[in-house]
Amino acid sequence: MKLLGRSHLVAVAATAIMGVGVGAALANTQGHEPPGRGGKHGFRGACSPAQVQRNKATVVAYYTTAFNDKQPELAVARYGGPEYIQHNPLAGDGFQAFIDFVNAYTTQFPQLHVDIKRVIGECDLVVTHSHITTSPDDRGNAVADIFRLNREGKVVEHWDVIQPVPATSANDNTMF
Repeated sequence: MKLLGRSHLVAVAATAIMGVGVGAALANTQGHEPPGRGGKHGFRGACSPAQVQRNKATVVAYYTTAFNDKQPELAVARYGGPEYIQHNPLAGDGFQAFIDFVNAYTTQFPQLHVDIKRVIGECDLVVTHSHITTSPDDRGNAVADIFRLNREGKVVEHWDVIQPVPATSANDNTMF
């Protein structure tokens, strides 16, 4: 995945703040349609508020079933689409790779917990902002996961950004 330069990030943030949306901001800064808009599995045209709510509910159920309930096979069976494109460099493409990754991670950290703090949806894209801990004593990580869903509301693609929760901060705000 191509990383955006500082000027592109500023343009994305400014465009999103002005209400155009992150998808339009990315299209404007990269010179092409963002992934998932149209094409083989993406949406064409506008989507309804009901589709956005359905997609948000699907992602929350997919994520919590896989990690908190430690049932990635069930999560894939219920909420997975015909393919799974993975952008996390520690996990392979495909749902079997996802299942193997979750099973290994939750075996290594049996007290792993994903606490979803907020969910943001825009058509076929859903972003979760979560606090992931491996034990009750773990400070954990602040994680932004981006999921793309197909027209049927099934998960087909994933990106994530992970930041450790520090012991101290230059401000009094939390990561969440």
